[in-house]
Amino acid sequence: MKLPPTRLRNLTVALLEKRGVPADSARLQADLLLEAELRGLPSHGLQRLPLLLSRLDNGLANPTTRGNGTWQRDAFLSIDGERGLGPVVVMNAMRVMQSALKETGLAVAAIRNANHIGMLAYYAEAAASDGLIGIVMSTSEALVHPFGGTQAMLGTNPVAVGIPADGDPFVLDLATSVVSMGKINSHAMRGLPIPPGWAVDRDGRPTTDPHAAKAGAIAPFGDAKGYGLGLAIELLVAALAGSDLAPDVHGTLDDIHPANKGDLVILIDPSAGSGSTAALAAYLGRLRLSRPLDPTQPVAIPGDGARARRAATAKTGIELPQPLFEHLTALEAA
Repeated sequence: MKLPPTRLRNLTVALLEKRGVPADSARLQADLLLEAELRGLPSHGLQRLPLLLSRLDNGLANPTTRGNGTWQRDAFLSIDGERGLGPVVVMNAMRVMQSALKETGLAVAAIRNANHIGMLAYYAEAAASDGLIGIVMSTSEALVHPFGGTQAMLGTNPVAVGIPADGDPFVLDLATSVVSMGKINSHAMRGLPIPPGWAVDRDGRPTTDPHAAKAGAIAPFGDAKGYGLGLAIELLVAALAGSDLAPDVHGTLDDIHPANKGDLVILIDPSAGSGSTAALAAYLGRLRLSRPLDPTQPVAIPGDGARARRAATAKTGIELPQPLFEHLTALEAA
């Protein structure tokens, strides 16, 4: 069923405020979930809201904190998220980090003990909109098997990069697994099989059953390359945030454990360098105009598709599974 974004936004804010989340934090959390829906990423959208609400109900998510940061060096901010809502902790960290950029040109925030931060493009694009380069990484439970293995040992470990350019910024957001677990959950919720090559079952056999995949392991993208990049992010985040490593991580997919994964945010002021946003925009334009493999499908830049989907979905409405909407409205009426 298709629903107006405003209806879903208001519903989300109301459900969060009902659990003690301040209005501004509720709007921020809702905005992140709705942006994922608008951009065609339901895996990071409202299907995550019931779990978040349950975590608030169970005391595993602190509705009011924005996290507690300590400057360990001039450009290094260590943050205890205090079990706060992920988007609230990260966006507050980015605000605090900007105070260091005038002196250092660069700031790093390592975050532990915060709840799931959702779609990383949200933060990378926010940085680029402020004229900054933003690099964001996060870890998760062990969901991905190493190259040559069959057992889940790494997180999906996404990374996003936002770079300002004249006009639309460059925004790249990708998991180091073939897909996120949220996308497999989305297929399971909709009763759809997953494509071959996405995952193996608990016995290490390839599967197209999303339920079997949830009990097994997701493949790294690009075989050894994705595995290597995912492992690098796993180690980098844990080394700086002091967070647990994937086999010992919980709390992004359950309502039983505190979230003990880590997040890393890097902000760079490009004015400290000598580049040109106009030159970057011109190069992106040349890429879009370069010769395509299929003449009916022009070459695109990362972020182009998400912006196009957002514009279309804002007009047509968000496609939400009927059971999910009924569950959310039941919570609203309770």
